[in-house]
Amino acid sequence: MEGEPASRRPTLVVGLLAVALTAILVVLALQVPELHDALRHVLDGDTGALRTQLRDLGVWGALVLVVLVLLHTVIPYPAELALAVAGYVYGFWIGVPLMLVSWLLTGLLGYALGRSIGAPAARRLLGATRVDRMAAMLENAGAYPLLASRLVPIVPFTLASVVPGALRVPLRRFAWTTVVGYVPMTCVVVLLGGRLEHLSLGDPLLWLAVAAVIGLLVVARPVLRRVERRAVRSS
Repeated sequence: MEGEPASRRPTLVVGLLAVALTAILVVLALQVPELHDALRHVLDGDTGALRTQLRDLGVWGALVLVVLVLLHTVIPYPAELALAVAGYVYGFWIGVPLMLVSWLLTGLLGYALGRSIGAPAARRLLGATRVDRMAAMLENAGAYPLLASRLVPIVPFTLASVVPGALRVPLRRFAWTTVVGYVPMTCVVVLLGGRLEHLSLGDPLLWLAVAAVIGLLVVARPVLRRVERRAVRSS
């Protein structure tokens, strides 16, 4: 593009590729019966039907699940559904790496979309106060806010991907904090999903998993608020 600064061209290319990939994923979900059915199951919360479908598809079921996770960028649904189904169908040792890779790719797609729209557009879409607060945290508190946004289950995954992209957080930092921060939740939910058939209220694994999730909420939220206040004061 004539007159476009050279430093902006890579960002525009990445943004166009991200938008094109997102559009392709949506078209595939509408046109490919297996993907359409899988998306319908997850939006309906019918994990039983989704588990049956993926098992019947064999190896191709893993690809359907990866695409389903990527669609989370633009079609929100509880991420725990995909994690639990992965544990049930593929077990812990396959389900955990499969999900970590899938959610990393989804995070990178959201990051690229955020990078393409930039901070001004993110402020208009997501709210200036929220974006400016996160910008102060990311500038003054390093990697911790990124880790905390993945550890705390109530932080929307897409929001925690688009905003760092819009704020131009270094890609390497974004990638490793996404993986490391999402490991605890992934391991807990995939493990529970693998035990779904035999899970009962008397199962100690269930209560350990509940304690782990509650622990993340109890510990991460106050610490995140403390980091936020410190970042705002130093900005």
